This record gives sequence, structure tokens and C-alpha cells, in this order.
Amino acid sequence: MTHEPHESRVNGGTNCTIILFGASGDLSRRKLIPALYALVKANKFKKFLIIGAAKDQVTAQQILARAKGFIANVDEAPWQILTEAFHYHELDFKKVDDFKQLASKVKELEKKAGLSGNRIVYVAAASDFFIPITENCAASGLVKKYEPNENTWQRIVYEKPFGKDLASAQAINKCIANLFDEKQIFRIDHYLTKEIVGNIALVRFTNCVFEPLWDNRYIDNVQIILSEKVCIEGRGVYFDAYGALKDVVQNHMLQLVSLIAMEAPYQLTGEYIRNERALVLDRVRIVDGILGQCDTYAQEPGVKPNSTTETFAALQLMIDNPRWAGVPFYLRTGKCLNKKETIIHIKFKQVDCLLSKACPSDSNYLTIKVAPEASFALELNAKKVGAAYEVTPIKMEFCHSCVFGPYTPDAHEVLLEEIMRGEQAVSVRFDEIESAWKIIDKIKAMNFPLYRYKSGSAGPKEMETFAKKHGARLR
Repeated sequence: MTHEPHESRVNGGTNCTIILFGASGDLSRRKLIPALYALVKANKFKKFLIIGAAKDQVTAQQILARAKGFIANVDEAPWQILTEAFHYHELDFKKVDDFKQLASKVKELEKKAGLSGNRIVYVAAASDFFIPITENCAASGLVKKYEPNENTWQRIVYEKPFGKDLASAQAINKCIANLFDEKQIFRIDHYLTKEIVGNIALVRFTNCVFEPLWDNRYIDNVQIILSEKVCIEGRGVYFDAYGALKDVVQNHMLQLVSLIAMEAPYQLTGEYIRNERALVLDRVRIVDGILGQCDTYAQEPGVKPNSTTETFAALQLMIDNPRWAGVPFYLRTGKCLNKKETIIHIKFKQVDCLLSKACPSDSNYLTIKVAPEASFALELNAKKVGAAYEVTPIKMEFCHSCVFGPYTPDAHEVLLEEIMRGEQAVSVRFDEIESAWKIIDKIKAMNFPLYRYKSGSAGPKEMETFAKKHGARLR
């Protein structure tokens, strides 16, 4: 399913009100408020207000104090500007009268501050609340439907996960589509705004050494790994309802698959990119997989004692189109593992080693490291020192922080700025989300075995059998 590209209307973005639903929650505290502080410090606003909204009986000062601990080396001058612009409103997400009171308060504050009515409503709440928040934003006039001749813009942002399965995602989207225009809807996955992830398409499409080789003639396999040392971190109730497949594979990992595998868009913006990502996800076929559960998972608060929720998943999938026919994509993710990393290995095919008797059997990789350090590394074969006819793998590496300095904007900082600009490439269109949930449903229906693994290990020991079964060298 493709959509015609459209031009986003960008009105500067420096004069706006930002309304955070779920302001007292973990996402706001750890990511959104620190990102807003960074934008203030970088002088991205001329006039602005931030209005937090949640059901908790807290003050604006308490919310900010909790968030301040997640900001390194706070500069008090921009922090004071943020503090003066920040307000809090207690409300119930399901009560329209509470939203009407909030809308009245927002309008009053905007008038005092001389703001135009540009608004970003950021829904940093559980997806169970997406429908009532959407309905109440529309009913109260807090967010008005896009009109082509309006001088102001109002945008509504939904943080992943978008639903908990295909049916719930479809119900949420039906509600949103009935009340708002697609131009003002942002279903976001913050992984799309990480600096090095944004580099993937540019590195591929702007370099002659990669683009002609980016297909099944030259690529042997693609491996995407998202491993975490941390376990559930107090999110037992949430995670036990989702698991690794819904929490990570459905969004982050499948978005990375679509970015790596997509055809060249007409332009690297908005609908052009989303069209190509959607076409990839529509052609994904699951071949095999194994699931795992950490041996300490059942001890986590909020987890059911006999839970069968997976904390680890390894999958083999294919993309059924001419470019990628026959190339396996391996996805691996897990909690409570021995290291934290998000990394992509693109393994090129082995050449016939005609000029040497000792060619490495596992070389020629392009490795894209997203976290913890951002980098690209190209692994090539070169002559081994002191040997006449032996080759050895060497790495040519680009270190992001070494070239551009230690500061890289946080994903949510980039995200908020792009939303203010109206750039929808950071938004996941619903047909992408729908295809991703269909993939997860297919995985669930395949009933892959669930194995136990030790906390702090590399995952289930059965991964060795899985790799041998497919004849793959999994890094």
C-alpha cells in the first residue's frame, strides 16, 4: 500500500505550547523533560509553554525536580527558563470535563504569553489511554482538526507501543483517523531519530561502494542485535503483558529492517521514506525462531509466578522481493544479558580466494553500531604482516563522537524538533504499524520453543543449535 507524498506545512516551530500527557511518568522524567531542557538551552524556542498533565497529585516543581536528576551538568539559566514556562494540571484521562478545564487553562496561558496557538500534544501514556485521550482532546477543542487555510498548527504525538496487538492498534487508529488529519498525527518510534540510525540511509544511498552491492548478489545475511544488560527495571506489570516481541521487535527492530532493506525513495523525506518502509514490512516472511526467559524474571515485581512471557527472542526472516530473495535477516534481542549493545552486521559474500591459500572464512562485514557508542566499521581482507600469502581481517572504522564531538542530540530532542518542523519521516505511518503487528501475530502463531537462560549470559545455550541449523555465523 503506497500513499502519495505531500508537502508538510512548517511554521517555524519556535512559538508553541507543548502539552505532556503522562507528565509524572517515567518517559517524561527520563527523556521528554531533559529533551525540552536541551532545546531551551540550544535556543530552539522564542516563546513557549509546557503544560504537564496526569492523574497524580503532584506539583510542577516536583515533576521537574525528578527529571533534573537525569540531566548531566545542568546549566541553571536555561533550567530557570524551563521552570518558569512549566505548568501542571491534574486530570483523569477518561473525563472530558477535565480536558475542557485544561483547554481553558491552556488558552488563558497562551494569551498571557502571547502565543499563537501552535500546539504539540504528546501522549506519553499507556496505549490503553490513547482512545479516551484522543476523543477528549477533540471534544474539548484542545486539538483541532487540520484545516488547509489555518495559520496555526496543532499536532498530536503517540509514543510507542501503538496498541498491544493488531486489533487494538486498528481500533486506536480508527479513532484517531476519524478525528484528526494524517498531517497532524505522529506515531513515533524514537529509534528512527537516533543520529546513527538516520545515517543508515545516507551511507547506503550516497556511496557508490555500497549501493550497487546492496542486494542478494553480494550480501550473505543481515544481523540486527538489540541486547540489554538491564532486566525489567520495575516495569513488571507492563512487560509481562508485552514481552520482547511486542516491546522491541514490533517497533525498533522491524523499523531497522525496513530502513536497511527499503528501495531508494524519490527523496529522503516524509512520505517518500514511509512509502518504501511500508513496502518492505509488507513482504516480510518469518522462517524460524527461538524464545527465551531469564531465570530471574519470575522474581520481578508485577510478573506472574508462572509467566511464559519471553525476555529473549531470536528470529530468522526473509523479505520476499527481488532485491532480497534468499538473504536471511537474523534478529536477536534480550533482557538481562551480558552486554548492552544495538548493532547491525551486514555480511557480504565470500569471494573465491584465488590469490591466497589462507582466506578468513568470516570477513567482509559492514557493522553499524547504534549503542552504546555510535560508529560504522567496514571489515576488509588485507595481507597479514610477515606472511607472503596470508590475509587477515582489518577494520576501517568511523567513530561518530571522534569526528563530531562527544555531544550527540538525544533521540527525543531530535524528535521534538522534527515534530515542530512538521517532518513526518520521524512518524511511523499506520500501514507500517499494521504490517508489524501482523508479523508479530504470525510469530506468536508459530509457537516457537521457550528456553531458560541465566541472567548475565549471552542468552539461551540453544542459540548455538539455532545458528548451526541455518549454517550461519551469528556474531
